Amino acid sequence: MNLPQVNALTMDQFVARFSGVFEHSPWVAERAWSRRPFDSINRLHEAMMQVAREAGSAEQLALMRAHPELAGREAVKGSLTADSSTEQGRLGFMNLDRGHFEQIAELNRTYRQRFGIPCIVALKLHASRASVMAAMQRRLGNTLQAELAAALEQIGHITRGRLDKIVEEK
Repeated sequence: MNLPQVNALTMDQFVARFSGVFEHSPWVAERAWSRRPFDSINRLHEAMMQVAREAGSAEQLALMRAHPELAGREAVKGSLTADSSTEQGRLGFMNLDRGHFEQIAELNRTYRQRFGIPCIVALKLHASRASVMAAMQRRLGNTLQAELAAALEQIGHITRGRLDKIVEEK
């Protein structure tokens, strides 16, 4: 899909096509539609991120909580979105041995207890599972405000990668 096609979509079509960009949060696409026309993928992404930034704290928390934990219960149950499955699978989070599974489960538990949200990591920025786990460990030292900002920043990286798979810049 190219940008003229994106800009020609009705709101229902736009939401149907872009509702999965922000994990289980179609309201982002719904509100971004009115900011058309988009002259670049960057502008489309920025409009969607601005919607997320302008949302109230309850909606932002809901957006963050809609993200799955790495190798968490959604992965175990097989209920991850296709995007999340691909992203987690690239670094082997979908097939951990017992020891690594227990390590990531403990990081997930500790993180969620401390911050009340899953640790959101843009896996495309990491070359290895060890790098992700080290970043999670470091982020445990953040304040709540710093971590909420970091989570939104990571969502930005994740969603940009997802948009790049949907829209051609031509």
